[in-house]
Amino acid sequence: MTTGFLRVLAVDDEPPALDELAYHLRADPRVARLHTAGDATEALRVLRDGDVDVVFLDIRMPGLDGMELARVLRRFARPPAIVFVTAYDDGAVDAFDLGATDYVRKPVRAERLAESLRRVIGSRVVPSHPAALARAEEDPTIPIELAGTTRMLPRSAVRWVEAQGDYARLHTADGSHLVRVSLATLAERWADAGFVRIHRSYLVQLKLIAELRLANSGYVVVIDGTELPVSRRHTRELKDKLVRAAKQDWNR
Repeated sequence: MTTGFLRVLAVDDEPPALDELAYHLRADPRVARLHTAGDATEALRVLRDGDVDVVFLDIRMPGLDGMELARVLRRFARPPAIVFVTAYDDGAVDAFDLGATDYVRKPVRAERLAESLRRVIGSRVVPSHPAALARAEEDPTIPIELAGTTRMLPRSAVRWVEAQGDYARLHTADGSHLVRVSLATLAERWADAGFVRIHRSYLVQLKLIAELRLANSGYVVVIDGTELPVSRRHTRELKDKLVRAAKQDWNR
C-alpha cells in the first residue's frame, strides 16, 4: 500500500500524553491525516465531521471513558478500528470483548505504535471498507501478554483452550498463552465459531478434531497429536456434533 493513506484520531485527556502520542503518529509515513481530541465529546465531534480509519484511545478519562466511547463507535455504520493506549492492563479483557485491534501500554514508543498501525492495516486493510469490517467481525482478536507487551491474537489461531482456575490457556500451533478470562465465558462467546466443550477443563475447535476414540479412562479427542479427555456428560453431544459436521462436509 502507498504511504499517507490512514486517517487517525488520537484521544487522551492528559495533554502531555496526547502530545507524545500525536508526535509519534505524525512521524509515521502511513498516516495521512491526524486529528486529536481531549475527551470523548470532542472525539465524537471529530467523527461527526468526517470518516476516521483508526482511533488511538485512552481508557481512563473523565465523563465518557475510553471503553464507553468504544462501545459507541461500534454502533457506527462504518466503525473505525480501535487501539487502546493506556497505563493499565486491567482493561485487556474488555478490549477483547470490544474487538480492539491492539492494546498499547504507556509510555508509548514509536516502534510499538508502528506495530499497531501494521496490525490495523493487516487485519482490516482500510478499516472503513465493508469487506474488511466483515472479516474483523468473523475473526475477533484476544489480548495476550508477550514479554511485557499486550498483543492481539486472532481467534482463528486458537486450536483448543484449557481452564486454569479463573484463567484460560489458549493453545495455538506454535505455543500457548494465558489470558484472564474463564473457560465458561469463552465457551459461550465462541460457540457460534465452532468451539465445543468436551470437558469441564477443555474447549476445542470442532473442525480440528482428528480422532475420537475410547481409551482406558474413557473417550479422548486428538488435536495436533495431543490427546484431550472427553467427560461422560459431553460424549454423546460431541459424537452428534461430529456426525452432523461430517454430513455437512459430505453434502457440500
